[in-house]
Amino acid sequence: MRLKMLMMAVAIVALFAGCRREDIREFTVEMPSLTEADKSKVVDAFTIRSPGRPPRVYEGIFIDSFKFDFGNKTLTMKYDSMKIAQTNIRMLIESKGVEVVFPTNTTGVAGYLDVKPKSVEK
Repeated sequence: MRLKMLMMAVAIVALFAGCRREDIREFTVEMPSLTEADKSKVVDAFTIRSPGRPPRVYEGIFIDSFKFDFGNKTLTMKYDSMKIAQTNIRMLIESKGVEVVFPTNTTGVAGYLDVKPKSVEK
């Protein structure tokens, strides 16, 4: 009887432990030329428009969390890293003509090589 109860308890814990479905993070994007006029461009960058469908926001973006700091030329926002990556966020903003600062030191950052491929070393 105890073994059966223990197995049920383990099964319940395993069921609820499952895979992580969301990972809400806060991210600050640097935009050296940010102006009040760019605010609507940035918000529009995260809006998907398809013919015959109402506009919708990219999944994983929380527009209501946007905090523009025009003095420091930054946008602080929340996003779900399981649905969209920081690089995609930067690229969406740049697609609307707003300059974004990408990191220059990528040592130790996932997805970047610490050494150049031999084809580049010339």
